[in-house]
Amino acid sequence: MLIIRDLEASINEKDILHKISLQLPKGQITALMGPNGSGKSTLARIIMGDPEVQVTGGQLLFNGTNLLDLEADDRARLGIFMAFQYPQEVAGVQLFQFLKVAYEARFGCQINLIDFKKIVSQALKTLNLEENFVKRPLNVGFSGGEKKKCEIFQLLVLKPELAILDETDSGLDIDSLRIVAEGIRQAKETNPEMSILVITHYERILNYLKPDRIIIMHNGRILKEGSDLLLSEILEYGYANIINAGN
Repeated sequence: MLIIRDLEASINEKDILHKISLQLPKGQITALMGPNGSGKSTLARIIMGDPEVQVTGGQLLFNGTNLLDLEADDRARLGIFMAFQYPQEVAGVQLFQFLKVAYEARFGCQINLIDFKKIVSQALKTLNLEENFVKRPLNVGFSGGEKKKCEIFQLLVLKPELAILDETDSGLDIDSLRIVAEGIRQAKETNPEMSILVITHYERILNYLKPDRIIIMHNGRILKEGSDLLLSEILEYGYANIINAGN
């Protein structure tokens, strides 16, 4: 689905990523981990099309389409979704209306209001959210946990082909984490061919999601790939062993 070859990138002329190569196959969950400053969020921003990140080399292919030729909104229409670490507030834009416009842009057709309300109601139920949640301005006055739930709520409604979850679990208490993880799991069940890239520092959400593989980044490079055994190594020794072996 997503193929990254020798990707290099910089921000404000500072090199961040160095020849990153990886693939995100259809239907798989990939966890991307590593110390702060490793380049994990920068990679996510590149996939989504953040203009503040300059790609200086390499390829980024999504189902055969060169993403580097496309703006962020065009990538979203292709089915790429990103749940942000720090979701932005958008005053004056009701969540329901925002999502309806996004849904119609995503699937290239208009949807009957009654049918869309059914989709929204099911997503609200999955995340234990009240019906009036969608009447609020997008993220305005939301708690940190509500903002994260709102991101997963959008994931449930929009049914992307590729979902990038950038530290969606950060700042969540155990109950909110369980609800968010259950929302992601149900989104995957109803959309089994969706690929998910989970960027995280913590094993807690991975215990719920059971990733197919784990990738470790450091200083803008991929150091190691593995299974849940790699996660056990990180929990016991931290990243030091992996970083030292890669140097």
